[in-house]
Amino acid sequence: MNTTASINKQQTKAHHHPIKLMGCGFVLTAIDDDPQRAWDAIRAGVKEIERIEDLISSWKDDSETTKINDHAGIVPVEVSKELFELIRRSLKISTITGGAFDISGTLSRYYWQFDQQEHTSLEKEKIHELRDLINYQMIELNEESSAVFLRKKGMKIGFGGIGKGYAAHRAQVVMQAYGIESGLINASGDLVCWGNALNKKNWTISIPHPNNRNEPLVEFDIPHGSIVTSGNYENYTLINGKRYSHIVDPRTGMPVKLIKNVSVVSPNPEFADAMATAITVMGPEAGIKLINRLNGIECIVTDEDDNIYYSNHLNPHGLC
Repeated sequence: MNTTASINKQQTKAHHHPIKLMGCGFVLTAIDDDPQRAWDAIRAGVKEIERIEDLISSWKDDSETTKINDHAGIVPVEVSKELFELIRRSLKISTITGGAFDISGTLSRYYWQFDQQEHTSLEKEKIHELRDLINYQMIELNEESSAVFLRKKGMKIGFGGIGKGYAAHRAQVVMQAYGIESGLINASGDLVCWGNALNKKNWTISIPHPNNRNEPLVEFDIPHGSIVTSGNYENYTLINGKRYSHIVDPRTGMPVKLIKNVSVVSPNPEFADAMATAITVMGPEAGIKLINRLNGIECIVTDEDDNIYYSNHLNPHGLC
């Protein structure tokens, strides 16, 4: 019997670190038999998320994203290759979803109030003004100079629909580089996991019920990958007593009201994050139809009447 191996196996632990990053709660988990290695990896993962926030935040005056927005309609802005590629991937998702996902839709937060309170709808002139400034096709990329140009003055881009997923993925990459073969990153319910869960092979994923987040809507095991849930639990507005999501349809300028929540299962948390936003906008039928055309991607959608829709390989009992 290998005594050293037995001791190491017994000492394998899940090391958890909760922290607020990017305006929301993160929990970074490293499963390892070496506490020093686990915590070095977790600290490096946190630094990576902070670095991503500094890069993509439109709230920070010195971020590359803010520079792009400040020069909208004026001149192109040269940016890092990393941000350039993130924008390029975002535009590809816009194309795939017919504009349901659009990073220029971030401007809507300056028009609508998502504070769980009753508000009157925007006047038609304001909606038209907003809609006129949202269009991913007005985002120009220059490959040679790595420059980004927003064609119309007043346009803005933001990464609220994809940023957490990208940051979680980058933190995973960094932690794996430190030798963490099993881990999990939870970004306020948006999950990415790899390796083996503690004392078991797969990770058990629970999708919360939209009417009671303490109860699971469905549970299933996955060996690795990500799951992202988008819902109208906390950030929403009320118009004539009806709840509207904080997600605005970039094609109309109006908040979405047909969906309670969307959960997307994908190997890549960045893609899952963006697709959860897009499907919320597209609605259950169109969203499920799109997902069923994509390899390795699954989703579950609950509409405002509590009807539940599943993609081809996901059902009430889990993945199949």
